[in-house]
Amino acid sequence: MVMNIIFKYRMLSDESDNFVRDFEVYPDMTLEEFHNFLLKALHYDDCMVSIFKSDAEWRVVEEFSQLDLGEDIEGMPRSMSSVRLMDVNQDFHDRLIYTFDMLNNRSYYLELIDMQRPQSDLKYPRVAFEHAPVPDQYDPEATEQAGSIFDEMMSDYNEFDGDDNYDDEF
Repeated sequence: MVMNIIFKYRMLSDESDNFVRDFEVYPDMTLEEFHNFLLKALHYDDCMVSIFKSDAEWRVVEEFSQLDLGEDIEGMPRSMSSVRLMDVNQDFHDRLIYTFDMLNNRSYYLELIDMQRPQSDLKYPRVAFEHAPVPDQYDPEATEQAGSIFDEMMSDYNEFDGDDNYDDEF
């Protein structure tokens, strides 16, 4: 089904300050379809994941699991195959936590940053922006650290560091 709106999510990692991905997807995708798209976009092997809806402080509100436990049971996670993105996120800055390594509690953090009309010349879902290498799926120590994107952007403002001749007193 082609919808007349696209959700744009920004993905960050607490393992690499430099890692950023923006994804543009249809809001009627199931969480399972979204998971499969993310695996492909990150070049990860298939793995068990949970997706969590979170509040503004990244505290878990609700869990969605790959396992279908049948009927909704109070306190148990709902199946990712039966929940669509638009069921979980409807407003700007709504957040998801994508936990791809349950044993080591490794996750990505996704925030809904835009809702826009699809462009006829683009195919969705798609990676709209990428910066820095993806953290290694199996070994967090192998993650390439290329420095902080913040440090890169602010480097132009450090031109006076170490210059003893510069007088900032007026």
